[in-house]
Amino acid sequence: MRTEVVSEPGRTDCPNEDFASIGLPASGQGGCLVVLDGVTPPRTGTGCSHSVSWFTARLGGALTELTVSCRDLTLPEILSRAILRTAESHAPTCDLSHPRTPQATVVLARWSAEAVEYLVLSDSVLLLESPDGPVTPVLDDRLARLPRASLATDALIDAVVRNKEGGFFTAAADPSVAARAVTGSAPRAGVRALAALTDGAARWVEKFHAGDWARCLGLVREEGAGSLVARVRALEAADKEERTYLRRSKTHDDATVVFVEP
Repeated sequence: MRTEVVSEPGRTDCPNEDFASIGLPASGQGGCLVVLDGVTPPRTGTGCSHSVSWFTARLGGALTELTVSCRDLTLPEILSRAILRTAESHAPTCDLSHPRTPQATVVLARWSAEAVEYLVLSDSVLLLESPDGPVTPVLDDRLARLPRASLATDALIDAVVRNKEGGFFTAAADPSVAARAVTGSAPRAGVRALAALTDGAARWVEKFHAGDWARCLGLVREEGAGSLVARVRALEAADKEERTYLRRSKTHDDATVVFVEP
């Protein structure tokens, strides 16, 4: 088995709000990966005394433990339990009904000798590579499909599209959101490798159009996850002033890549 994890903050003066883990059971049978991208809140607050990094660490830890230890649960059931466990840990002190309560995108995958199961919620990406080369991206593209007018201000996003029917969904404090995730499975023999990327790393494809998903995974395989992040940083720096590439609110974003050859 080959595994690699790279996670780099978008700014050196701000904490990395991404989370990444690979879980390998003591039995040696199967494993899992977890990638979360914490949603940076506006300066107006979140109703919560905890940081986004605090939230992603706890949600990610719960997801890793449950995915490894509860093989009888489906991935949506695991996400639902992990959200509930995290919410209960700070409900007594925080307003979890606030639309910007700490939240995150989710990529969750679990493999065994028979199958690879997966779950994606919001705009992080999972790539599945088949033994003969083709790469299948697993995407939750609801945010990308929204009209730009609905994303004009933070207030409009919170009122109309964030965790709303017809909008997009993230893992926050409501366990029922797990049912909104994109899920599926593939025969284990049909998956040679997996790669999970937060949108800060997926910019190489989605924002800068430097290559397609197959080339992206090939780059990670051949040169390492750090090379992909470095290339994204170079493209961001070159476009810092011009902003040729639209719908990019931050010059640099937290960027995380997890690569696994099970």
